[in-house]
Amino acid sequence: QVQLVESGGGLVQAGGSLRLSCAASGRTFSSYAMGWFRQAPGKEREFVAAISWSGGRTYYGDSVKGRFTISRDNAKNTVYLQMNSLKPEDTAVYYCAAGRPGVVAGTRENEYNYWGQGTQVTVSS
Repeated sequence: QVQLVESGGGLVQAGGSLRLSCAASGRTFSSYAMGWFRQAPGKEREFVAAISWSGGRTYYGDSVKGRFTISRDNAKNTVYLQMNSLKPEDTAVYYCAAGRPGVVAGTRENEYNYWGQGTQVTVSS
């Protein structure tokens, strides 16, 4: 079992920055990949970023490349999502997720088997 708790969401103006955190407990954190997804009202959940267990591999969705950075601190059992140059279209509930065994850094929802409760990010124009 893995428990995930996101934090750091909020309201920010376009062009601003936020850093999301996801604290994990349960299974050994350094043994699995982590990902961030988001879901805007009326839309399907979208892949944002993923990171391998060691942090050596990262992947990003096309809409956030060059603006968002995923990182992890295995000593703190925490994964981060640094979001810069935010746009109104980044408004969504952001979820962190823990990868299934064997997943290196997945980009699909079915590669993750534990999810946090989500944190709201709202970007005003």
